[in-house]
Amino acid sequence: MPEAFLHTLFWSGLTIGFYWISKQVYRRWPRWWLMPLAVTPLLLLLVVVSLHESYRDYIGGTHWLVLLLGPATVAFAIPIYEQRALIRRYWPILLAGMLAGSLVSILSSWALASLVGLDGVIRLSLLPRSISTPFAMEVSSEIGGIPDLTAVFVVVTGIAGAVMGDLILARFRIASALARGSLFGLGAHGAGTARAHQIGATEGAVAGLVMVLVGLLNVLMAPLVALLR
Repeated sequence: MPEAFLHTLFWSGLTIGFYWISKQVYRRWPRWWLMPLAVTPLLLLLVVVSLHESYRDYIGGTHWLVLLLGPATVAFAIPIYEQRALIRRYWPILLAGMLAGSLVSILSSWALASLVGLDGVIRLSLLPRSISTPFAMEVSSEIGGIPDLTAVFVVVTGIAGAVMGDLILARFRIASALARGSLFGLGAHGAGTARAHQIGATEGAVAGLVMVLVGLLNVLMAPLVALLR
């Protein structure tokens, strides 16, 4: 059996297996710190470090999973269509929120990079961290960043955003499904949208819409983003 196939089988199986196990645990004990999207990467990191492997080794065995993010993002169109009446009614509010959120995410990424002394391609790779992976990698490529590094920043942002979103909902009483969905879709893109679907159908549809449109908006804004060098 080819070594490359075994490599892919090992890392892909480990990733899917850890996610499935952590999901079962989360169903039994639904605590924010047991969320599968937070637990799975930590378990994988422990394995990578203990085996003295690198990120390149891991992503080489799971790259096909990353490619599935594209079709998965397109699939969010179904719940968006089902909630089209709600979206038509509140589109001005959604548009204003997406524009403001996109601007804040880009400027905060630039400020964070400046604060910790990151520059060059590292900074450019960090700027698109607040949109879903397929869009973020495209923007990163266009502005001169490293798409694979951007994917890592996106994953970290998504996990942190999903966890913080749960904490915000637990701390503040946000009654609007529109606001809850926008919170997750804008702040945690794919990971947040998956979490929003667990909360409710409306929240999931709004989160998916916000995630996709913010991604498209950032792709169109890529030439302007590149000016933040």
